[in-house]
Amino acid sequence: MGTFKFFNMHLRVPFLLLALIEFFICVIAVYVAIYVRFDGQTTLSTKYFDSPVISAILFGLVMPITMMAMGLYQSRFRGGILGVFLRSIIGFMCGAAILAFIFYIIPSLYLGRGVFGIALLVAFFMVGTIRPMFFYYVDKDILKIRVLVLGAGEKAALIQRRMRRRVDRRGFRIVGYKPLKTDEAMSVDAALVVSTEDQSLLDYCNENAIDEIVVAADERRNALPLDELLECKLYGLEILELLSFFEREQGKLPMDILRPDWLIYSDGFDRGAFRFISKRVFDVVASLLILAITWPFMLLAMLAIKLEEGLSAPLFYEQVRVGFQGKPFGVLKFRSMSTNAESDGVAQWATKNDTRVTRVGQLMRTTRIDELPQILNVLRGDMSFVGPRPERPQFVEQLAQTIPYYRERHAVKPGITGWAQVCYPYGASLKDSMQKQEFDLYYIKNHTIFLDMLILCQTAEVVLFGKGAR
Repeated sequence: MGTFKFFNMHLRVPFLLLALIEFFICVIAVYVAIYVRFDGQTTLSTKYFDSPVISAILFGLVMPITMMAMGLYQSRFRGGILGVFLRSIIGFMCGAAILAFIFYIIPSLYLGRGVFGIALLVAFFMVGTIRPMFFYYVDKDILKIRVLVLGAGEKAALIQRRMRRRVDRRGFRIVGYKPLKTDEAMSVDAALVVSTEDQSLLDYCNENAIDEIVVAADERRNALPLDELLECKLYGLEILELLSFFEREQGKLPMDILRPDWLIYSDGFDRGAFRFISKRVFDVVASLLILAITWPFMLLAMLAIKLEEGLSAPLFYEQVRVGFQGKPFGVLKFRSMSTNAESDGVAQWATKNDTRVTRVGQLMRTTRIDELPQILNVLRGDMSFVGPRPERPQFVEQLAQTIPYYRERHAVKPGITGWAQVCYPYGASLKDSMQKQEFDLYYIKNHTIFLDMLILCQTAEVVLFGKGAR
């Protein structure tokens, strides 16, 4: 079934199918709840409301969205059965709160406490029953793209090394690796090496139901069977470069094989007036919405800082960061460290169990409340709500000398949250920064309003479960 591209995002068909199934489950749950609550009366009309159709559809839309915010439609989710159960409970609780708010401001949609409560229970248990069966079939080969890798050397071996776990390979199955004459050594599993000497590449693909050929040649010059690849392309097989394969399957661009010519000729990096205006409107609306929700927590944070460190203690900390086009700006945060955290003037990475962090600061960092003043940075245009996290000038100079394409992150405005933040834990080392750069480059290349909304939604999981907080 594979994926399809939507606003530069590769969306997995099985997970879209799951969201659609759960949408219908939630809609049906409303009708079941009405039937149970009113002793089998017609579900089209009762004395309490005229028609439940709009309310049922609303229920069916909100619940999958809150479950998506908990990371339950991520193919790389590794939380296990307990993690799914916990996130499902929180997702349904958040969905119930959102629906209660909507019913409050639009009373005509209200279903009543009895119907609403029964619908939540029915939907929760039906979703909990369907999901294990669904993922049982997702992990079977029948829903996966069948891939033939052209190459059996070091680059081909990256697929096995980078995608070792089952959840990393939910979208595809490697049928085999076809060696090329330029491969210096066989670096892949010998059991998966195939030979097509006695037949054409197209015949082999047809015989083995291949959906896609991934080109992973160590040396491309005079190595690729171009005529055979063209024949496969003309007969409908997808031909993909290794970089594009990783971009689709992992949502990042591997730094160790990234080439400038691939970046130059690939799609993405869209700019223009519409993108600029829509991005700015999204930033302002998202910032005001988050501010309206979080201002009580911000007041509590300010009170807690004063109670812990005294009335004279500063509430905010302004730190110089590198922003759009490499221009420095002052990023605002609630102060989470002691006032003499860097008394020697030397910038330091934040570390696990950092002794410079105060007790209130640790709580704020875990819940990400310390980042909320950056909403002011977004409103005044220094930052976007979604984008690569800005770094300090000292670290930028250090990282740019070691990490390829690091300065390219300044081609977009930095953000409060970003693709790297929802996909990778807190970065506090050179290795972490390298990993996060792979995700940031993916965002810079493919960012759209749709991706921004997806990141904003999934940030809820990062905050609620403290992913990467330090």
